[in-house]
Amino acid sequence: MSRVDDRTGAAEKGEQEAYVLDAQIGFLLRLANQRHALIFLEHAVMDLTPTQFAVLVRLLDDGPCSQNELGRRTAMDVATIKGVVERLRDKGLVSLNPDPNDKRRKTISIAGPGEQLRPTLHEMGHRITEETLSPLTRAERATLLRLLSKLT
Repeated sequence: MSRVDDRTGAAEKGEQEAYVLDAQIGFLLRLANQRHALIFLEHAVMDLTPTQFAVLVRLLDDGPCSQNELGRRTAMDVATIKGVVERLRDKGLVSLNPDPNDKRRKTISIAGPGEQLRPTLHEMGHRITEETLSPLTRAERATLLRLLSKLT
């Protein structure tokens, strides 16, 4: 029986649970995220980071938008999205253009070779997800993703 199983059993019996780091959600999510990050690095194209990947996929799938909107679409704060956009612009994958409706804002869109990356990025995402979830059965994968969605 694992430490997580020990905690679950105590909780079901109404007993006071011992604090076991290995059974804490934050600890387990961090370990899962570290595993996923390593898998991502093995499969990444063009030295993209996970945040750069997310921005490109959102722009390719949802179209151009302001930097603030892009931050909301990718769940990144203002400082993070600004840095990610700058690095993608330096790679020639996105461009910033004046917003036709508001000259004070810039619209971010895919540039240069970025449009041709769609199939590559989608395939890369599928491979990374498949490898990350490989220890789980199909039913477990669906349950995990459903439960994580409820937490977010």
